[in-house]
Amino acid sequence: MRVIAGAAKGRRLRGPGGDATRPLTDRAKEALFSSLGASVAGAVVLDLYAGSGQLGIEALSRGAGECTFVERDRRAVAALRANVGAVGLGGHVEAGDVERFLARESGERADIVFLDPPYAIDETELAGVVAAAAGRLSGDGVLVVHRRHDHNPPDVPAGFTIVDRRRYGDTVLWWIRRSSGGET
Repeated sequence: MRVIAGAAKGRRLRGPGGDATRPLTDRAKEALFSSLGASVAGAVVLDLYAGSGQLGIEALSRGAGECTFVERDRRAVAALRANVGAVGLGGHVEAGDVERFLARESGERADIVFLDPPYAIDETELAGVVAAAAGRLSGDGVLVVHRRHDHNPPDVPAGFTIVDRRRYGDTVLWWIRRSSGGET
């Protein structure tokens, strides 16, 4: 696993070992960031269920202004902290539960939210996390959900819609945005 573009291009990232995380392939990651284009520059990013931090670190490498990484698996948090420190592009690691993090009162909005939950997450639980994460989006922000190709699309809350879906091997990505394009 490596950073594929930007200031940290070519930098190898440490994984936590085991099957606690599922890193995106370089091909899927390149397609994801190509779709985000210039919106990454200066963006406020949330990397939820961050694992090794590859998506948030890639965003920082490509010019994102800040990134908060949220992960609860102890081994993944250790790898995440090592990766964020080694790359030296900033970022804040929150060791804890994504749902608790999202439930905290915060006026902070994110321009890009990466949501890469465990494949075994219950559909009802996932819908709650998607709704909470979507609620943190800035007016024109995007939520990108990573799942296994045979999972159903995530339920999206009122006022949001799935604007794109792309499959890469065993992985599928969904892009979710506000339906109206405005702040709610």
